Amino acid sequence: MNLFLESLRSALASIRAHRLRSFLTSLGIVIGVASVITVISLIQGLSKSVSDQFEGLGGNGLTIRPHNEFKDVMRGKVNYLNFEDVAQLHLRVDGIRNLSPVFTPGFSEVRFTGMSATAQVFATSASYQEVNGRYARLGRFLSDSDDAGARRVAVIGEKLIDDLHLPPNPVGQFVLYANEWFKIVGVMEKRGEIFGMSQDNYMIIPFKTGRSIIGNNTRPQLQITVAVRDLGRLDATRSHIRMVMRQAHRLKAEDSDDFEIESADQIAKSFDKLSSTVTLVMSGVVGIALLVGGIGIMNIMLVSVKERTREIGICKAIGARSRDILLQFLIEAVTLSLLGGLLGLAIGYALGVAIAAMIPDFPPAVVPWWAVALSVLFSGSVGVVFGVVPASQAARLDPIDALRYE
Repeated sequence: MNLFLESLRSALASIRAHRLRSFLTSLGIVIGVASVITVISLIQGLSKSVSDQFEGLGGNGLTIRPHNEFKDVMRGKVNYLNFEDVAQLHLRVDGIRNLSPVFTPGFSEVRFTGMSATAQVFATSASYQEVNGRYARLGRFLSDSDDAGARRVAVIGEKLIDDLHLPPNPVGQFVLYANEWFKIVGVMEKRGEIFGMSQDNYMIIPFKTGRSIIGNNTRPQLQITVAVRDLGRLDATRSHIRMVMRQAHRLKAEDSDDFEIESADQIAKSFDKLSSTVTLVMSGVVGIALLVGGIGIMNIMLVSVKERTREIGICKAIGARSRDILLQFLIEAVTLSLLGGLLGLAIGYALGVAIAAMIPDFPPAVVPWWAVALSVLFSGSVGVVFGVVPASQAARLDPIDALRYE
């Protein structure tokens, strides 16, 4: 232990004595680690933000939507869900606690006393708020009687209030949509922004009202969100839904599904997988910088061995063993590499925070513990790998030749 501490003290003294050279030597490690941490902190911050957004959809939800491949759409073959699918699922699947069909009528312009705004308008049922866990902040949400009577009522998002210059409490006001007047009965809770885009720029109208707007000859891209009664039977409920949907669409045994069933956590996991892949690819690319940094450390350590040849000879002459010399130079290389890694870690985190702050509405940077551990471990490993050659060269020096070295 004393030998180790003495070697560490000697390494720190050598680094202090040649501050500029030590900094330039470890610059490759600093740049490499800083780049990795910057990229990881931004991606992880983005991933956490998206995961939080999907958590709001409810982990007990399944979403059924038509399955359309790009090549089929280009050929004019488009699959749809039918309005009758909603009734079939209601009647025949026991594991469903509630479901909410959603579609967009196709018009997006909303007007109010001369002001107009483009909004996402969708028609859905009263169960939407329970299935999706989103509730009205002011007024009320759509009711079953609104839907049954195909009433011209609407619930709006916060941003539409600003875009249309509506009063702070717009409940009771009328807006013009699809050439019809809709009475605002509620304002939904604010959801904020994601990827710089507002999630509050929308208007919700009753399901049957939407159907009456599009008429009987138009087939909308309908999707159905399902709240499962028992999470433990999620897979069984998914299988039951698939069977009912295949029968409702009269699909033969050899036909593939013309619909797809996804869960909210499945979408979040897909994004996590994507972000992990991007992180791995970026880490691999930036790892080249660490390799270059390691080669730089090896070169400087080889020069250091030459410069300190007489010092090595004196140490061996007074009793130092080859393994002592090996340990001293190896610890010096690892210390240099580790200090570079820690400096890169701090710079990378600062860069991640600064970049996230400069991009509007970008989520805060997050540095996971495993990224810190990997950075320290990897920079230390670079020191070991590239410090072995100069350290072994110093250990093999003959004390007499070393003392004669000029």
